[in-house]
Amino acid sequence: MRILVIAAAVLALTVASAQAQMGGGRRHPNEGGQKADNKPKVDDKAYKAALERIPEPKEKYDPWSGARPADPAKKPK
Repeated sequence: MRILVIAAAVLALTVASAQAQMGGGRRHPNEGGQKADNKPKVDDKAYKAALERIPEPKEKYDPWSGARPADPAKKPK
């Protein structure tokens, strides 16, 4: 009898956590016939103009520069 109660408790906890992750089956506010177009419209000309204003880097960026040791002096063979 204890095994049955423990199994039921484990099953209930599993279902409760899965329901919490999936949202419990509630409808989302934007579903069901109401469509909200709150997305901003992208202006291609403004986007291209903003890209042209970004300055070109003088040297190439190295994201691993702090992780590598400094170049040791090369020894002739």
